[in-house]
Amino acid sequence: MQHDTYGDSYLSDILASVKTIAMVGASTNWNRPSYFVMKYLQSKGFRVIPVNPGVAGEQLLGETVYARLEDIPDPVDMVDVFRNAEAAGPVTDSAIAINARIVWMQIGVRNDEAAARAEAAGLKVVMNRCPKIEFMRLHGEIGWNGINSNVITNRKRPVKAVKKLM
Repeated sequence: MQHDTYGDSYLSDILASVKTIAMVGASTNWNRPSYFVMKYLQSKGFRVIPVNPGVAGEQLLGETVYARLEDIPDPVDMVDVFRNAEAAGPVTDSAIAINARIVWMQIGVRNDEAAARAEAAGLKVVMNRCPKIEFMRLHGEIGWNGINSNVITNRKRPVKAVKKLM
């Protein structure tokens, strides 16, 4: 499969089939992208299990943090990779080992070799995308945040006429 673009049905089918997500690189810092992506996905009914060896054993948004994917005792549908492209290779191998069905690499993360290994093992792969953004886009929520409201636009606003003072 090519990974430059994804059809809406491909992404929608993935998100509709997922119940449990393991988030590798989840942060306990509230202002990191992984934190608010995790919180958003939980608010949409997904169970998100954080994976971060630096804080393993702690609680994050009501879930126990695990050091490795292999330590998670429950089945995982999707692995969301909040790590760099180099680290995505071993994470993908772990996703294959735990029988995940999907590997989703976050914005800026692309590892074609890892994707090929995952697909050869029967997993679906998404790279350089965010499940939060795609969920919002596919469910019309981005418009609610100003993108589709004409409040935020790339068009230049007309200049109002200024009266000359004499």
